[in-house]
Amino acid sequence: MGNGPFGSKNVIESKISEEKLKSFLVGFDLDDEGVSRYRWAQLVKKITNVIHEFSFGFHEGTSTENTQTLEKIIEAANSIYKIDEFQKVRDIYKNDGHIDDELDDKYLRRGEFGELILHLILRDHFNTIPLLSKIYFKDSLGHTVHGFDCVHVEPKTRTLWLGESKLYLDPKRGLSELIKDIEEHFKVDYLESEFGLIAKKIKHFNNIPESEYWKKLLSSTTKLKDKLTDICIPLLCTYSCDLFTKHDDENDSIFFGEYENKIRELHKYFEDKTITRSNQI
Repeated sequence: MGNGPFGSKNVIESKISEEKLKSFLVGFDLDDEGVSRYRWAQLVKKITNVIHEFSFGFHEGTSTENTQTLEKIIEAANSIYKIDEFQKVRDIYKNDGHIDDELDDKYLRRGEFGELILHLILRDHFNTIPLLSKIYFKDSLGHTVHGFDCVHVEPKTRTLWLGESKLYLDPKRGLSELIKDIEEHFKVDYLESEFGLIAKKIKHFNNIPESEYWKKLLSSTTKLKDKLTDICIPLLCTYSCDLFTKHDDENDSIFFGEYENKIRELHKYFEDKTITRSNQI
């Protein structure tokens, strides 16, 4: 299937791939001194490459003139940092990541930077394309126009992908927040409102393959149950793990054994908590 449009599959590697559970990691490589190091530089480069498309989607076309490449990247990065939450997180990181109070923690918990990683994984690993960029359509107050962290489509299957992402130090907190998002976002009134906003924004754009199909599907005259016929809900929780300080080779059998146990433990936590919350509603 290749390495995807951004070539990140060799950096953000798929390790577990099942119908309801998929895991990804960034591994290690040798530095100039022959020491195994985490691939930070490669990860940052891939995330940087996706900033332009993440910010503008396909709304301004799918290519950029060579003479405008740097200008467009700067414009895209600026558009992200003008969003209130991105601005706040940037200020926290510039302060050496020091969290002074609960206000700072609130902004860090929002996980907007996880959206970049979600976008990158969906594009390279699942062959989706962005239907709508919420950064592109931000309003004058710096807020975004829809609640889903990503609105993508998979052209071959005509599947609508409505994704949510969280970036946390503690994965269980991130998973708990994802469950809350599901509860809040997948209700009739919310979905109808979001689909209405999306349809309103994409009706003037024809750069998406089969754009007329998506415009018709998401229009107010289409039944909600028809809109939800072919839908995928990717949930991404990006988190810190001490396995990457204990080990320096993602292909080592001991590392992978511990890694797989951790992933399956978190998956069970998610499923158990989802069932518990469902019984309480």
